[in-house]
Amino acid sequence: MSTIRARGCVVPATQDLQLAEIGDLRHTSVVKKNGLQEAPPEDSRTRDLVARSILENGPSSAVLLAKRLGFTPAGIRRHLDALVEDGLLEAREPHVLLRRGRGRPFKVFVLTDGGREKFEHSYDDLAVSALKFLASRVGEESLMEFANTRADDIERTVVPMIKKAKNPRERVGALATFLTSEGYAANILPRANGEELCQHHCPIAHVASVFPQLCEAETQAFSRLLGTHVQRLATIAHGDGVCTTYIPNIALPSPASKGGNR
Repeated sequence: MSTIRARGCVVPATQDLQLAEIGDLRHTSVVKKNGLQEAPPEDSRTRDLVARSILENGPSSAVLLAKRLGFTPAGIRRHLDALVEDGLLEAREPHVLLRRGRGRPFKVFVLTDGGREKFEHSYDDLAVSALKFLASRVGEESLMEFANTRADDIERTVVPMIKKAKNPRERVGALATFLTSEGYAANILPRANGEELCQHHCPIAHVASVFPQLCEAETQAFSRLLGTHVQRLATIAHGDGVCTTYIPNIALPSPASKGGNR
């Protein structure tokens, strides 16, 4: 089986498409320049409402959206067509349980990866603004305190999983499984005298690129959880294709309890 290399992580070629799709989540280029931003203000606001309603409520038909938002079905369909053309929505057949017995078949609309990225990026911008405000009012040290608190939350969740592991490799596997469940698309690769934890996606990359304290605290949390020094080799937030962390292959003691000693 052929492989590809991404800043230290060698990945089977069968995963090429999957990793390409993961990488695309962090690029807003999927939104056309003549999309929402260049629409008239009233259309932009309405389309944002339509897309956000689908984000929060799941696949929705034009009739359901019209009822939910208080617009006519014809007016909603115009915005749906525009959102589909911009690549933010796609039309699908409804689930078999939602299909009507007779009459004109209806479509339901769902967000594409590009549509989700539109909201993800706006939330990131809000987070960056909030942290900048916090730093300006309380001081730079407050950022590290926030990052450490987030890392503590990770530890509280992962410690019970790691305690069930029978050996050091299972502990690393438990950490990778948790990270994947949180959207980091993590896996483990064998390395000389150790292993490499690879995170192929980072849901907070945009924020971490501005506040590297988040990556620093996360790395320290990995070290406490595994009971050994770990070395961060690359991060998506700093422009690398994959976040990689080297974990030496040594006999690991029991993981520290929540918070540990910094």
